[in-house]
Amino acid sequence: MANLSSPDRAPSARPALSTLSLVPLVALRYTRLGQIFRSSTKGAGSHSRNGFISFISFASMAGIGLGVAALIVVLSVMNGFQKEVRDRMLSVVSHIEILGGAGIVPDWRATVEEAQSVPRVVAGAPYVLAQAMLTNNDLVRGAVIRGIDPTLEAQVSDLAQKMKRGKLTLLQPGEFNVVLGAELARALGVLPGDKITVVSPQGNVTPAGVIPRLKQFNVAGIFEAGHFEYDASLALIHLDDAKKLFRTEGGEGAATGVRLKTSDLYAAPQIAQDVARAVRGDLLVRDWGRINKNWFAAVQIEKRMMFIILTLIVAVAAFNLVSSLVMTVTDKRADIAILRTMGASPGAVMRIFMLQGALIGMVGLSLGVAGGVALALNLDVVVPLIERLLGVQFLNKDIYFISTLPSDLRLSDLTSVVIISFILSLLATIYPSWRAARVQPAEALRYE
Repeated sequence: MANLSSPDRAPSARPALSTLSLVPLVALRYTRLGQIFRSSTKGAGSHSRNGFISFISFASMAGIGLGVAALIVVLSVMNGFQKEVRDRMLSVVSHIEILGGAGIVPDWRATVEEAQSVPRVVAGAPYVLAQAMLTNNDLVRGAVIRGIDPTLEAQVSDLAQKMKRGKLTLLQPGEFNVVLGAELARALGVLPGDKITVVSPQGNVTPAGVIPRLKQFNVAGIFEAGHFEYDASLALIHLDDAKKLFRTEGGEGAATGVRLKTSDLYAAPQIAQDVARAVRGDLLVRDWGRINKNWFAAVQIEKRMMFIILTLIVAVAAFNLVSSLVMTVTDKRADIAILRTMGASPGAVMRIFMLQGALIGMVGLSLGVAGGVALALNLDVVVPLIERLLGVQFLNKDIYFISTLPSDLRLSDLTSVVIISFILSLLATIYPSWRAARVQPAEALRYE
C-alpha cells in the first residue's frame, strides 16, 4: 500500500479545482429539467422552495418557446400574404411599365424594340388605359378600361390563364368585345354573350352641349385574377377598339404605355434603370415595386411592427428568466460559498449561472423553433381544421384579397428570430450571475 504521508501525496500538492469541468457540470445540475417536475411533487420547506424556483424556470422556458413560435408563424404568414398578393398582382400588372411623359408613347413598336435590347427583358406589349362607366339596365359601375393586343398580352401577363369563361383571343379589332373581371361581371349581372354599354368621360360636343360618348360592347369572357381590386374594376378590350373609343392621339403606333416582362422578377428595379437608359424620348420607366409602392411599404411596416411587438413576448419571458436565476442564486448561496472555498473564482461562479440561464433559454428557443416551423409548414392544414371546428372564416377575400392563410417560411427570418431570442436570453443572465459572483463565503456560511 502506498505511503499516504509521503511528500508527493501531501495535501498541499492536491490539484486545484478545474473550472473547465466545474462550470458545465454545476450548470447542468442546476438546470436538470427533471427537477421541475420532481420538485413540484415533494413536501414543504426547501423542497417547496426548489419546486417554486423550478416552476419559474419552466415558465420562463415556456414563455420563450411560445414567443419564438408565435414570431416564426406570424412572420411566415406575413411573408406568405405578401407573396400571394404580389403574385396575383403580377398576373394583371407588369414587371416594368413604360409611360409617355405627355400621357402617350408615340411609337410603341420602336419602344419595345429598344427595351428588348436590354438583357433580361423577355417581351413587351402596348396598352391603352382609361376610365369609364359600365352600364347594364339600371346597374352602373365605374371601371378601368385597358385596351390590349391579346397575342402580345399573353407574353407579358398571365391573364390568359386566369379566364373563367371565354378566351382572351376573342378580343378582335372592330368587334367591340369586352372581358370583365369576375366581381365586376357579378356586380353588373352579366355573363358571356350579354351586352353592356361603355360610357366614355370624353363627350361629343354638339349644339345641344356636351353629350357623353356611348358604345355597346359584347361580353366575350370573364377572368378572375384572385385580387379583388382588379377583379372588381378592370375591363379588357382590344387595343384598336380602345383607341377609337377614347380617341387616342398620336397616330396608329401610339399607346398609353408599354408593359414589359423580365426573366428575373426580383431584379426588376435594376432592369428598369437599364431600360430607362435604352429607350429614347420623354418616357417614364417604373418597376412593379414602384407601381404598388404604397401597398408594399405598408406591408413592410406592418411586418416590422409585428416583429417588434412579438419580440416583446420573448423579452417578457427573459425577465422571468431573471427572476428565476435571482431566486436560484439566493437559494444556492451556501453552494456558491462552498465552491468559492474549494477554489472557484468569482468569474467561474458567474459563468455557471450564465450557462444555466443560457441552457434554459436554448431549450425554450429550441422548442419554440421546432413548434413554430412545424406550424408554419402545416398552416394550410391547421387553419382550415380550426375554421371547420369553429364554423368561421378568418379571412374575407373582399377585405384581404385572399380567402386562405398563406405561409412562406424564410431562412433569413428564422435566423433573425433565433439570434435575437438567444441574445435576450443571454442578457437576462448577466445581473443574476453578477450577484452570484459577489457572494462572500464567510457571510453565506455564517448560519449554515
